[in-house]
Amino acid sequence: METRTMSIKVEKAKKSKIDKVDFDNLAFGSVFTDHMLVCKYRNGVWEIPEIIPYQPITLDPSAKIFHYGQSIFEGMKAYKDENGDAWLFRPMDNCKRLNISAKRMAIPELPEAYFMDGLTTLLKLDKDWIPQKAGSSLYVRPFIFASGNGLHASPANEYTFMITCAPSGAYFSGKVKVLIEETYSRSANGGVGYAKAGGNYAGQFYPTQLAIEKGYNQVIWTDDNTHEYIEEAGSMNIFIRINDTLVTGPTSDRILDGITRKSILEIAKDEGIPVEIRKITVSEVVEAAKNGSLKEMFGAGTAAVVSPIASFGYINEDYDLAEIPEGYAARLKKRITDIQYNRSEDKFGWRFKV
Repeated sequence: METRTMSIKVEKAKKSKIDKVDFDNLAFGSVFTDHMLVCKYRNGVWEIPEIIPYQPITLDPSAKIFHYGQSIFEGMKAYKDENGDAWLFRPMDNCKRLNISAKRMAIPELPEAYFMDGLTTLLKLDKDWIPQKAGSSLYVRPFIFASGNGLHASPANEYTFMITCAPSGAYFSGKVKVLIEETYSRSANGGVGYAKAGGNYAGQFYPTQLAIEKGYNQVIWTDDNTHEYIEEAGSMNIFIRINDTLVTGPTSDRILDGITRKSILEIAKDEGIPVEIRKITVSEVVEAAKNGSLKEMFGAGTAAVVSPIASFGYINEDYDLAEIPEGYAARLKKRITDIQYNRSEDKFGWRFKV
């Protein structure tokens, strides 16, 4: 992959919007920083990225994103420590995964330097937008979509890579009640489940809405063939603690290779927590809930880092989990967030200074 550096053109906003933002009351993804990055793929090459004032974009009605859904994205955060320094968490993993998604969706892969140089230049420009309040961060959304025109069902000839940023407050998920899905599937063997493709998330909305109407917050996805195996929790990877062992499913065509997931596995190993990466059946989880060996269930992802599950429903019956304040979920979340906010040693080399 090409890794050359380049001179990124920067057009600064004439006036910042930051003074109008209430940083104590930030809804997720609703307020955006002064600038954004734009990079075009045309005539078979990625052009040099540009940073411009945040603004609407214009697309032709025949742009292929509207018709054939060629769209991928990443989710990451920038953090500010008590000294005012800005940090990213494992950004190269996001870059690599973006290109894994691009390849699967027949989108040209993005040069690594375009991602990293563009990202750091944008964050340095909008550094004041990174909240310093505990638990708050700057959510960063890199994405690529088919901007080339035409109604022929084929890959586009032009694409647009962009990065936008939104300051976000502390993420409180509360007590999450989930429903184990028996009918719908998030993805299938040979499909695009492992890619961060926009359509993966669109397909989740309807089954999730059905679960919400039944009084649940989210869906636990099961395999597409038998619905016997636990796969993901909403848009997050899932971990299940049975007695003292932490279990999570292996990545596959259907399961996203989550960066938080990988971090939890490494930290758990470092802390001496027994871990098993294997298929786990719904019946095993239900039986563990009945006999008391099911201690914790939690989702793992960028937004909440760790989101504990308070109860789950399956075949018209709910199973409650007792709260464990000093459990694995709390321990692992603290280890990760301490690294992210530069509050502790980073023995893994994950922290990246902006």
